[in-house]
Amino acid sequence: MFRALQYRNYRLFFAGQGVSLIGTWMQQVAMSWLVYRLTDSVFLLGMVSFANQIPSFLLGPFAGVISDKFNRHRVLLVTQFLLLLQASLLAYLVLTDAITITHILVLGAFAGIVNAFDMSARQSLVVHLVDRREDVSNAIALNSSMFNMARLVGPSVAGALIATVGEGICFLINALSYLAVLSSLFLLRLPPMTRSLDKENVFKSLGEGFSYAFGFAPIRTILLLIASLSLFGMPFSVLMPVFARDVLHGDASTLGLLMGASGVGALCAALYLASRKTVLGLGKVIVGASVLFGVGLIFFSFSQTLLLSLVCIFFTGLGMILQMASSNTLLQTIVDDDKRGRVMSFYSMAFMGMAPIGSLLAGWAAEKYGVHYTLMACGIICLLTILPFALMLPKLRLLVHPIYQRLGILPEIAIGLRSASQLATPPQQDKV
Repeated sequence: MFRALQYRNYRLFFAGQGVSLIGTWMQQVAMSWLVYRLTDSVFLLGMVSFANQIPSFLLGPFAGVISDKFNRHRVLLVTQFLLLLQASLLAYLVLTDAITITHILVLGAFAGIVNAFDMSARQSLVVHLVDRREDVSNAIALNSSMFNMARLVGPSVAGALIATVGEGICFLINALSYLAVLSSLFLLRLPPMTRSLDKENVFKSLGEGFSYAFGFAPIRTILLLIASLSLFGMPFSVLMPVFARDVLHGDASTLGLLMGASGVGALCAALYLASRKTVLGLGKVIVGASVLFGVGLIFFSFSQTLLLSLVCIFFTGLGMILQMASSNTLLQTIVDDDKRGRVMSFYSMAFMGMAPIGSLLAGWAAEKYGVHYTLMACGIICLLTILPFALMLPKLRLLVHPIYQRLGILPEIAIGLRSASQLATPPQQDKV
């Protein structure tokens, strides 16, 4: 389950990112609670999420070109330092009681711009931190485990800190956590990364990456599925402060419990994926996980008690990460390395870029129709979006088989084809 940790580079990356992500999740919970406390507006909750994530949608493709043309390690060093500055300024404004909703929107948009470049470079760098190709899927799954372990720890700690000392300490801890990831990046020992700095312009490179990604049905279908689930499913996390305070009549610690329960489910999903030894069968996992996500969201929308809400949100988090991480693993497996940055930027664009649009719509719908009906509608739409993928799965499986054979993932099929060829050859020709 933990075989990717045998590599020194990956261990350093894993440790640094793990510490930083705990701070990130603490900041996210503190931010949601702060905005709702200052404004009492569900729409502004969605607006803050929109400002933070829409740059991933707008800049993601260009970030992919940068990731493919320049040293991804150096790109990460720059983006992590800029995020350290953003978190430090946010902590200062909150601790001095100078924070306003305008500050939050501007700093959120700045972080979103940086994250657009950070996500593409980080996703693309992971494959270079392990020496053997067969361990890449395990590294991706462990990345997801790390993300969701932080998602479990961060909100729980944040909820307790907000209830006792306020939101400012959470922002300060997040700023300090970036020192860990920067240290780990400086300690990496990577071979020289040569990038073709040819005279091909950015738009031509972007068009090439778009044609590659959307011209191949398996990549195109996975990206569209991620986009639809992010648009209609991911906004549930934006509505958590409303659910915690107005439906369950709790406080910041209740929000921390809900986010933590979702994190436990997500962590279980990531550990399951890490225990898998092959990418075979992930298509069925994606279908099952998407159904679980939609059903969990529907049941959560009807919940009125904390215990039932925690159970429902556990399965929602389980299905969400199982679907997203499985899709990430499949994409990383079948994509060509020279186009990896651009394809992963489209993944980030679908995953993080569609979520802000959904958050804005969910915030508007929750104010107009109520949080219960909004979440129920999101769950139903998520169930409907998985149908085209499920129907196309047999065809998609045939299209990726040649790639699996070339990578040695399906040697038994190659043997089977040779055997069939020998059986089809007449005996006299075989002797000749």
